[in-house]
Amino acid sequence: MSESNAPAISNPVEYIQHHLQNMTLSGERPASLIDFNVFFVDTFLVSLFLAVLFGFVAWRVGKNLDPDKPTGMQNLLEMVVEFVDQQVKDIFPTADKWVGPLAITIFVWVFLMNAMDLLPVDLIPSLVGGVASVFGYDPHHVYFKAVPTTNLDTTFALALLVFGLIIFYNIKNKGLIGYIKMFLFHPFGKFAIPVNVVMTAIEEIAKPISLALRLFGNMFAGELLFLLIALLAFSVWAMPGQVVLGTLWAIFHILVITLQAFIFMLLTVVYLGLASQGVDEH
Repeated sequence: MSESNAPAISNPVEYIQHHLQNMTLSGERPASLIDFNVFFVDTFLVSLFLAVLFGFVAWRVGKNLDPDKPTGMQNLLEMVVEFVDQQVKDIFPTADKWVGPLAITIFVWVFLMNAMDLLPVDLIPSLVGGVASVFGYDPHHVYFKAVPTTNLDTTFALALLVFGLIIFYNIKNKGLIGYIKMFLFHPFGKFAIPVNVVMTAIEEIAKPISLALRLFGNMFAGELLFLLIALLAFSVWAMPGQVVLGTLWAIFHILVITLQAFIFMLLTVVYLGLASQGVDEH
């Protein structure tokens, strides 16, 4: 983490690598793509904070509902609820009572995590570094990634939760035998069972993988572009260009973070709707 733009200019590669590294409990980077020995402190804290913030605001608005004189926050939440509820009704008309709240939670939580990308790239790392320096730590060796969805652990955790629900709804609506039949007889019928098992397994596994990688890829690319724009502040004369480019990209990125939250929510509802369909008879 840099306290100013000087380190970024003198060593831009180190600057970017520093901002792309998570704060971990052990202080070490993951040894591989899947490493259960590493706990991402920054991802956990930011995700938890945003979840608690969302829950607190929803609780306060729900406690003080006024149908005659709604507040601005009440109007905003009602608009989100109505929008998501309409999507659920259109895509999954037979949805049970849990699907709507699940879709709203996914949409708002993912949006809030994505929206952390709109904060100045050095703001939160500098604050964390300042606090760390008070306790005797070198702020240049303290890492903090403020955007949880730029971490594969976050996007895959969300996607695996959806995948678990897909399996649950499949078994709930088809029965265990019906779920097994889906692998045996879909899509080519009873005369191609080995091919059916492979094809259906790939189709099912692709759902959480595509959900996780799509969200991660878009958010990681957005964060990287913000870092590249931050590197433009090599002089006072270049700062106006940095401000203009940063503002334009931030405006466009608002669309990106909203769209990615919407897509994740929408595909979740679509997958649960497909899982609730009856099993084909062959």
